[in-house]
This record gives sequence, C-alpha cells and structure tokens, in this order.
Amino acid sequence: MELSLPKPRAHTLPALWQAMFLISLPFGILSFVMPVYGKELGATALEIGGLFSALAFVPVIVRPFLGRALDRWGRRPFLLLGLGGYVAAMIVFCLSNTVWLLTLARFIQGLGQAFLWLSAITIVADVASVTGRGRDFGQIDEGVNRGALIGTMAGFFAIFTLISFRLNMTQAWFWLFLAYTIPAMIALGIAWRGIGETRPQATFQPIEKRPFSRQLFALMCIVFVTGASTAMVWPLLMIFLQDNLHADIGALGWAYLPAALISSFLPSRLGRIADRWGRKLPMIGGLIVGAFASALIPHLGSLVALAMLWAVESASYAASTPAERAFVADIAGEDVRGSSYGLYTFAYFLGAAMGPLAGGWLYDNTNLAMPFYLNTVVLLIGAVLVATVLRETREMKRAEVVKSARGECGETEILPGGSPKPNLM
Repeated sequence: MELSLPKPRAHTLPALWQAMFLISLPFGILSFVMPVYGKELGATALEIGGLFSALAFVPVIVRPFLGRALDRWGRRPFLLLGLGGYVAAMIVFCLSNTVWLLTLARFIQGLGQAFLWLSAITIVADVASVTGRGRDFGQIDEGVNRGALIGTMAGFFAIFTLISFRLNMTQAWFWLFLAYTIPAMIALGIAWRGIGETRPQATFQPIEKRPFSRQLFALMCIVFVTGASTAMVWPLLMIFLQDNLHADIGALGWAYLPAALISSFLPSRLGRIADRWGRKLPMIGGLIVGAFASALIPHLGSLVALAMLWAVESASYAASTPAERAFVADIAGEDVRGSSYGLYTFAYFLGAAMGPLAGGWLYDNTNLAMPFYLNTVVLLIGAVLVATVLRETREMKRAEVVKSARGECGETEILPGGSPKPNLM
C-alpha cells in the first residue's frame, strides 16, 4: 500500500533534488580541471589556492546576514537568487581566458552558492521530520553528487573530443561552460515552478528565539578549523598526485570514480545512521577516516591504492555530512533555522577561504607533504572535540523514544522522481 505524505515534503523535496542535480553538473569538472587550467594560464600554486578561496569569500561576508533574512522574508526568494547567480557564473566561466576572469567567475559562483546552499539546507530542515533529517539531507547530497559525477564524465568526454578537433584548452573551456549554462537555466525554471515557500509565516510571525547558543558556537569552531584544514589540501591534491604518481588528469578522474559512485548513491542510506544512532557517531567517524586518508596520500604508490583510499573516505563523509547538518537543525528553533545555518556555514566558509591560501604557501615553501600531515592532526583534534564538547539534543532523544514506542518503521521516503516508497530500514 502506498503511504501518503505531508504535501510540502512530497512536492518540495523532488523539485529541490532535480534543481540541485542540474546545477551541480559542472562542480566535479571544476575541481579536477580548474587547477590544471589555471596552471596553463600561468597561475602559481598560491593563485590556484586563491581560485578556491574566491569561491568561499562571498559566503563568508554574506551568510551571517543572509540567514537572518531567510527567517524574516522566507526561503524561496533567496533560493531563486542563488540559482540565478550560478547561471551568471557559467556565462563568465565561458569567457575566462585569464586568471583574473577565472577569479571573477569564482566570485560570482560564490555569490550564487551563498544564496543557494543556505536556502536549500534550510528548506530541507523545514520539511524533514526529526528522525528523518539525516536521510533527507543525504538525498539532496545524492542529487548534488550524481549531478557532479555525470557532469564530470560528460565534461571530460567533451574536452577530449574538442581537443581532438584541434581546439586549444581555452576554446574547449569556452564551449564546455556554454553547455553547462543550459542545465543551470533549467534548474532555475524547475525551482521557480516547483518549490513553494516553506516558511510562509516568515513575513508576519515575530522571531522569538536567538540563533546563537553554546552548542552552535562549539560546532562553528570545530567546523571552522576542520574546514580550513580540508580546504587547505584539496586544491593541491591534483597537482601533488600529478607530480608524484605521474598520472594525467584523465587517469585521476578514473581513480575518483568509485568514490564518486559512493557519494552519489549512499548518503541517504548512510544518513539513517544519524537518524538511528545519533549525530555525533558519524561525525566523529568522518573526521577520523579523513585524517588517516590525508596521512596516507603522500605515501601512495599507485592509482589503485588512491582509488581505494578515496572510496573509503567518501563513504565516511557520506555518513558524516548529513549528520552534521541534522545536528544544526536539532539545536536550532524553527523561527531561527536560517540564522543558525547562516552562522554554521559562515564558520565553514571562513575556514574554506583561508585554507587554500595557507596550503598554497606551504606547498611552495615547505616539504610537499606538509599540508597533508597538518590536515591529519587537525582532523583528529576535531574528532576529539566532537566527542567531548557536542551533546545530542533532548529533541532528538525524545523523538527516538517516541519512534521506538510507536514502531514507526513505515515512514515514507521521497525518491528523486517524486514517488514515495516505504522506509524499511
């Protein structure tokens, strides 16, 4: 028997999934190719780090204020602004034949990201139940990761095809991002027609609670430090692996494929770990696995070992990321969710803006493996802090007791196509 759903969740999540899937198509190719393309344009390691910092710079400035705006005026307008920002960014990427233009495109993408992602995760928190938040956040992550995976495969195919027709890298880059502009525009149309306001009372209901709390501040500190550390090594990873494994970008893309498949299909399933066993356990696991993965990278001797390491790391983050977002929803009041997520993501992007610059300097001036070892230490410290400082909320514990008492094993799950199925886990 097909189970019915509350109308907002049944209609909102599928449309949001589709929009996030389409807007994410260029994400993977940017992570892989932009450092190489930037290097071809003459960028130093520090400037390549700056390309990644540029993406995070705008959210650092905007999100603390944007979260309050979401609580005051609703989620939908800012979601649409974010999608529109991504459309504009794709157009500027088309024209990016200098390091300066490439940096400008990243700033515009950062503006779209500041509006889009904060609105999206707040919408999920609005419509998800307490004991289904990990799963629902995981579903949106799946949409993003599947889009990035498909877009990356299509992007590599397009680049190799265009180069085979004797186009240079700058010309191939132009046609590639012109193609990515089309799904970005479709995503904007889907959101315009399919996603309603999830906080319609925002314009007349007063905000009674304060978003800031000791638990939120503790999480912000942890996210800032670990986010800076992780962002420090990612821009350098492709260059480091090319220098040490002597593999071209295509080979590295194939090595990442198992991890990409895991992140495309497992987050909603692994997100249930947070719904069943609490938020802290997967958060700690993700940090520990990430730390050991970072320590092993300088010692890798083959692409097979790299693929296995990336796969394990991807599985750990597929469980920890939905748990972390669900933790914020647990500690935030309904009328200040936007503000709470604004502060939480502000801390992350502040770290993400600082990390790549520090990593680029370390890579240019110290031992090549130093950023990866430093990241290991920082992530382990983060795991200890999560275990000792953060506390599961009473709301989460009470919901687990109620769910167990009622035997709620038949709650429904929305699939990307919009059809519900029983949750049998």
